[in-house]
Amino acid sequence: MKPAMLMIGEATERMLGRLSETFEVRHPEGDVAAWIDANGADVEYVLSKSHDGVSAAMMDAMPKLRVISNYGVGYDSIDTEAAVKRGIMVTHTPDVLNDEVANTAVLLMLAAARNLVHDDAYLRAGRWEAEGPAPLSRSVRGLTVGIVGLGRIGTTIAEKLGVFGVDIVYHARSEKDVPWRYFGDLTEMADAADILIVITPGGAETKHMVNASVLNALGPQGILVNVARGSVVDEAALIEALKTGRLGSAALDVFENEPHVPAELIAMDNVTLLPHVGSATVETRQAMGDLAVENLVRMADGGKPVSPVPECRD
Repeated sequence: MKPAMLMIGEATERMLGRLSETFEVRHPEGDVAAWIDANGADVEYVLSKSHDGVSAAMMDAMPKLRVISNYGVGYDSIDTEAAVKRGIMVTHTPDVLNDEVANTAVLLMLAAARNLVHDDAYLRAGRWEAEGPAPLSRSVRGLTVGIVGLGRIGTTIAEKLGVFGVDIVYHARSEKDVPWRYFGDLTEMADAADILIVITPGGAETKHMVNASVLNALGPQGILVNVARGSVVDEAALIEALKTGRLGSAALDVFENEPHVPAELIAMDNVTLLPHVGSATVETRQAMGDLAVENLVRMADGGKPVSPVPECRD
């Protein structure tokens, strides 16, 4: 008899096809927590493809749970501390999305610096023909780019930025053996930078680490790019800084209460907005799905997962 596996969120036919070879896949609609309360007693495996994640209470309702495979590199929606206490393995999908998220960060940086959203609207409104050329934008060459979080993706961003003639600095929990200048204090780095690119993990430890002080230090010509988690940036402080001119512009792929995006941000033409699509290419999402499934199958076969989260590594 195949072990029971709960699928939280949607999955591709490719993922479901391989999962069904090993597991009895259960894919409830509606209130997942309520379904778990009623039906979770024999669930041994979970694949989470949802920002709602897996809470400690949900784990308690699945006493046989062995593995939670997270579809994505960020796993702050899963109560990993609770999982570790219960002996539950948590995995995620790092590395396979480094390039695309880094490409999105660079895309957003250039869009903000070159006034892409404003100029697109300027042309579509007929203002080029009626009023003449759009206002000048900025070159990134010679600017200082501060990277907030120098993990796998942050390092990839820094490497890609090398061709743009920028000065790269970074802030992380500790200094690393890299050729870029380290700042232990984020506000000090923001004061030294022209552009901040945020790519640190989400969760309680990083909630609102980009606050009003950091935004004020970045300044009225500064650009904030966020491809991390919406929770890392104090969204209310960001809106206020943009409205008052204390921050020049922002380019955002993530938001505090997704999929809700504040109307104030939508109304601003100095803000570039994407609907959390940093890794959303066909190739990358297929690779993420393959890895999320592989982690489950390996554990079901008695092996070790390819990519456990740091808290679950030997």
